[in-house]
Amino acid sequence: MPWDRILSLTFLVSLMVAGIRLMTPIFLAALGEIITERAGVLNLGLEGLMLGGGFAGFAVAYAIQQLPGGDVMLPISHVAAVLAALVVGGLMGLILAFLCVTLRADQVISSVILVILGQGLTTYFFRQLFAGQLGPHVTGFPELSIPVLNQLPVVGPIFFQQNLAVYLSGVLLVVVWYGLTRTTWGLSIRAVGQYPAAADTSGVNVARVRYVATIVGGALAALGGAVLTVGQLQLFKENVTAGRGWIAVGLVVFSRRRPVLALLGALLFGLADALQFRIQALNVPDLPYEFLLMLPYLLTILVLLRAKRGEGAPAALGIPYTPEER
Repeated sequence: MPWDRILSLTFLVSLMVAGIRLMTPIFLAALGEIITERAGVLNLGLEGLMLGGGFAGFAVAYAIQQLPGGDVMLPISHVAAVLAALVVGGLMGLILAFLCVTLRADQVISSVILVILGQGLTTYFFRQLFAGQLGPHVTGFPELSIPVLNQLPVVGPIFFQQNLAVYLSGVLLVVVWYGLTRTTWGLSIRAVGQYPAAADTSGVNVARVRYVATIVGGALAALGGAVLTVGQLQLFKENVTAGRGWIAVGLVVFSRRRPVLALLGALLFGLADALQFRIQALNVPDLPYEFLLMLPYLLTILVLLRAKRGEGAPAALGIPYTPEER
C-alpha cells in the first residue's frame, strides 16, 4: 500500500473535494426523507424517486443541449433539469401521499411500489428515447469558484471550488433545519408526526401537512437523482443510482431525523466512495477492486449498527391517522 502517496496533503485535499461532491445526491434524498418522516409518513421509495428524478433531469437537459445555441443553452438546460426532477419527484410523492394519507394503505408496501415504479418507468423510457444511441452524455453543472476564499490554503479548494449542486445542498440544509426547528410550519410537521390527534384538535390539518411533507420530500429525493445523473455522471443508465436511495434511508435512521447529522453521515459515504476510486487509480497489488467497490456500503452497514432501532423516530411514524381517533 503506497501510504506515502495516500497520506500526502494533495491526496487528502482531493479526497475531501470528491467526497463532498459524491455525498450531495444522497444527502438531498436523506434531507427529503427527514421532512417526510417528521410528518409521520414512512417513505422507503427513495431509490425509485432518485431514479425518476435522475432520468427526468437527464432527458430534459439532453434535449435542450441538442438544440442550436451552444453555451447559451447550458444554463437553461441545467435549470430545466432541476425543475423537471422536482416536478417528477413531487408527482411521485403525491402518489405516495394519496396511498398513505387518503387511502391509509400500508406505508412500507406503498413506498416500495415507488421503487418498482421508478425502476420500471425509467428503464422503459430510456430504452425508448435513447435506443440506438451509444452512451448519450450531457454537460454537467458548472463549477463555481468563489473569489478570494478559493485561495485559502486547504479549505479553499475543498469548500469554495465546488459545483452549484454542492452550494445548493448547503442552502437547503440551512432552510430545512431552520424550517423544522424555528418556524410554525416545522412545529406543525413535528406535531403531526408525534401526536396527530393533538395536532388535529389544535386546528392543524393533519392530512394537508402530511401531503405537503411527502411531496416536498419526494421532490428533494428526485433532485438528488438529477444531481447524480446531470451534475456528476453526466449520463444515465438503467439503475444508475446503484442503491444510493437505500443508503439515504439508512442515513435518516443513523441521523435520528436530524439534518446536520444526516450531512455528516452522507459525508462519510462520500469519502468512502471517493477513497475507493482513488485507491483503484493507484493500482494497489493484491487488493481486489470488488472489495473497494463494496467499501462505501460496508461503511454504511457499520454506521447503522451503532444506530438504535427506533431512536428519534416520531411516535406516529408509519401509522395512518383518521379524525375518528381523536
